[in-house]
Parts: sequence; C-alpha cells; structure tokens
Amino acid sequence: MAYFDKFVQIFLNFTILFKVIIDFEKHEAITDFIKTVLKDDRAFLAFAFSYIRDKAESEDIVMESIASLWENRYRWDRNSNLKALLLTIIKNKALNYLKHLKIRLSANEKIGDYKSREINLRISTLEECSPELIFSGEIDRIVKETLNTLPEKSRRIFNMSRYGGQSNKKIAESLGISVKAVEFHITRTLKSLRLALRDYILSFFL
Repeated sequence: MAYFDKFVQIFLNFTILFKVIIDFEKHEAITDFIKTVLKDDRAFLAFAFSYIRDKAESEDIVMESIASLWENRYRWDRNSNLKALLLTIIKNKALNYLKHLKIRLSANEKIGDYKSREINLRISTLEECSPELIFSGEIDRIVKETLNTLPEKSRRIFNMSRYGGQSNKKIAESLGISVKAVEFHITRTLKSLRLALRDYILSFFL
C-alpha cells in the first residue's frame, strides 16, 4: 500500500534524524514491532476509515499513530498488548479529527441535521470503543452470533457501513431505500449488539 511505503520512509528518516544506532537489542525490538503491529496495517486502516470516511485522513492517522507508538517504545511493558495500544492511539486521534470536523463544518454552516447526526453517531460509538476487548475472541463470537440473528437487510446494511466503509447515503442509493431507512437498520443493529454486549464495553465492531 502506498501509505505503508510512506510510513516506512518516515520511520527510516526518524531513525536517521535522531541518529539512532540500531544495536542487536534494538534490531530485535524493530522486528517484533513489525511482526506484531505492521503486519495488520490494513485492519487498523479499516478501523480508522470506518469512522473517518476519508481515505487520506485515515492513512495519515494510522501513520501518525504507528510513529507515536514506536516513539514511546521504551514505555512498553513486557506484556504490553501493542495492537491494543496502537488502536487506542488511533481511536483518540480519530475522535479529535471528528470533533474538529464537526466544529469546522458548524462554523462554516455546512452541516445539516443528517450530517450532524451521522458525525455524532460516529463520535459516540468511537468513544465507547474498548481496544483491549477488540482482540478478545469472546467479543468476536458474540458479535457474529448477534448479527446472524438479525434480518438479512439489517445485517447487510450494517456490514456495508461498518466493514465496507460506505456512507449512509451511498448505501441508500445502492439498495434503493431512503437514508432514514439505512439509519433505522443501523440503529436497530447497534441496539441488538449493545444488548448482547451489555456485560462488556462496546468494541470497534459497533
């Protein structure tokens, strides 16, 4: 991916700029970092994009988050969950982006009721996201089982939105239904998932 190549270059420039001497121990740290985090870069990009809905901005957020995680590598605990740490950074950066986007659109009077509701929904669900639980097999099982109990249309619309990264408007146009109908199906799905995950903090699947 182009953005991944850009990050590699940024990463190399970072080490050169600060004249980091990569000894054997540091080389192992970089190897572990790449194996643990960078191999799942597409999943992290998909997570960011599902909320940001802008490819370039999502790529920037993921790149900045990976760089931030690496820069703070000396704070890692031996048992640190690097994926959860990275997702937490991405979550916080995505929240900041959405909140500033809402303020900017409101200031320019370019935000309508529909757009405002959509951004508020993205912010609220992202705020409830728990990176630690996202990598739990139990959460994944509950989400899949719950989605399978829903009507086919609700399940399809939810998948198009959360996993396909499509806007409500685009989904409505694809299925020949209204935007409000799309919002209804997504809201109903979220309510079912919240109920199923009432003993957990909501994960990014929502």
